[in-house]
Amino acid sequence: MGNPVVYFEFGAADDQPLVAFYGELFGWRLQGFPGGSYTMIDTCGGEGINGGIGKSRTGAPWSAFYVATDDPQAMLDKASSLGGTTVLPVTDVGEALTIAMFNDPDGSLVGLLRAAAGSAADSQPAPSAGSGEVVTWFEILGSDAALTQRFYAELFGWTIDDTMSPGYRMADAGAGGGLQGGVGGGAGPCWAIVYVAVPDLEQTLARVEKLGGSRADDAGAIALKLASRTALYGAADDIKMAVIADPAGNLLGLAEKIDDED
Repeated sequence: MGNPVVYFEFGAADDQPLVAFYGELFGWRLQGFPGGSYTMIDTCGGEGINGGIGKSRTGAPWSAFYVATDDPQAMLDKASSLGGTTVLPVTDVGEALTIAMFNDPDGSLVGLLRAAAGSAADSQPAPSAGSGEVVTWFEILGSDAALTQRFYAELFGWTIDDTMSPGYRMADAGAGGGLQGGVGGGAGPCWAIVYVAVPDLEQTLARVEKLGGSRADDAGAIALKLASRTALYGAADDIKMAVIADPAGNLLGLAEKIDDED
């Protein structure tokens, strides 16, 4: 079935500013668990993946996406053998879900998710239909593009498109659900993030600042992606991109698709 990206997550010592930030910024529906320990995100975009917001036990903020697997412990062991480090051992979080987390060789945080019955991909509720903005893409950047691409291809069995620019290549998770994404690096930033499709990038960036977020230093990452899109399509003027930091410092990508008639 492959190992698709099926969920995203943000966290901070004080999670309520994140609940307010994301709920207002993207039109997402947020529902807290009893006791206030966790908030579920339904993007209400009709496609893509959903996510959640948690409260940090250590005080440190975090952001991650989760990859579906039938055996989280075996995947942690494999990640360690390839140079990764376990951050959260295999943990039953209730609702018939088991999770784990690791840092890749560059320190980027990635989660693993398994459902007790059936596949983890099928267990995640799809975003409801509505006007919320959709999470459409994942992205992993490391200090060395080839090493990062090899790590994730060997770990998850993802197919890396070698027809694209070496610095940034599409990753096919080989599954019917979840997200597709890009893996590359060598241009400065190292991260593992998801992207939200927005109708107007500049307006969204203005709302981000008004709500307490900021734009991250993403020039190197954008240059990698534009070079790859130009190599593949002959031009890269059909999309605008940015990476933001939320009020806790967690990173998230934004992308605006430009119509040809514009």
